[in-house]
Amino acid sequence: MQIAIDACLAFAVATVWLGAAGFVRLPTPLDRIHAVTFINAAAGAAITLAAFLADGPTDRACKVLFIWLFTLAAGAALSHITGRALTHRQPGQ
Repeated sequence: MQIAIDACLAFAVATVWLGAAGFVRLPTPLDRIHAVTFINAAAGAAITLAAFLADGPTDRACKVLFIWLFTLAAGAALSHITGRALTHRQPGQ
């Protein structure tokens, strides 16, 4: 079981590094929002899975799930608002 937990956490770290590389490589701020959202979704899922593997369906694991779901919803709204603000600031629109 510990190997599966370690694999989930290693996957979370790998997705954060991949998202950071994508963030640096992408040319526009609108494209960079996608890298941040990828990090939020993929790493959060891996950490949530690791919490459920470590504890089972306990209060602590359910809190991790709730936090991840809240950050997904809030992150989606924040990405939308940021993207809208960026498109309104661009000249020629």
